[in-house]
Amino acid sequence: MTAPSQAPGPSRLRTERSDRLRCARLYLCTDLQRFILGGSEADAVEKLDTARLEEFYRAAFRGGTDIIQVRDKQVSIRTELEALDVLVSVAGEEGGLSAANDRADVALLSGVDVFHVGQTDLTTEQVRRVLGEDILVGRSCHDKAQVRAASQDSGVDYYCTGPIWETPTKPGRAAVGLELPEFAAHIGQSLDSAAKPFFAIGGVNIDTAPLVRNAGAERIVVVRAVTAADDPESAARELRACFSPR
Repeated sequence: MTAPSQAPGPSRLRTERSDRLRCARLYLCTDLQRFILGGSEADAVEKLDTARLEEFYRAAFRGGTDIIQVRDKQVSIRTELEALDVLVSVAGEEGGLSAANDRADVALLSGVDVFHVGQTDLTTEQVRRVLGEDILVGRSCHDKAQVRAASQDSGVDYYCTGPIWETPTKPGRAAVGLELPEFAAHIGQSLDSAAKPFFAIGGVNIDTAPLVRNAGAERIVVVRAVTAADDPESAARELRACFSPR
């Protein structure tokens, strides 16, 4: 008598990515504007200083950044893919995770570890149909209902709560304050081991990090706190130290 077939378990790649996500504390989003070389307005594609970009990625990872996402809607898709190719390579060498956002085709072509979507982007089911089960999926959440939905969505691996404070990287987006990460932390405590990792985002820097930690968030997303720093490696190391596991 033939034994009943069993559904396949997670792949080795997915398991490795998930393990890294569980240990992650510092998630960096960066644009590419500082790495664009001068060119004429007639140029169809920007010229990217890949050497400087690679140096920045390495500094951020070596400072303790766990995940780096490229997010720049002002550049061409070709330039974004070029930047992501560099990121995927560096992340693999440095033991970090690479991330893309919004466009599943870009994530698929670049082979990143993580794909992040907003509330009005692709549904989780649509993401999985395009990218499969190995990639990690994150979703932005701006209120309690969205947090609750993300925490219960089996296709979501992590979610972000914010913006905690208003930030120029998200103009027009109202701040949600510390109440939302507090709510997410409460959900996590009730779910115990089944809780999804969540990150607090929006205006988080070395001065506000303790407030976020006290609100119950154990992970943060930053932009300017590292990208605008004179020494990105030191800035990342200082932020990462604020969120060492208790």
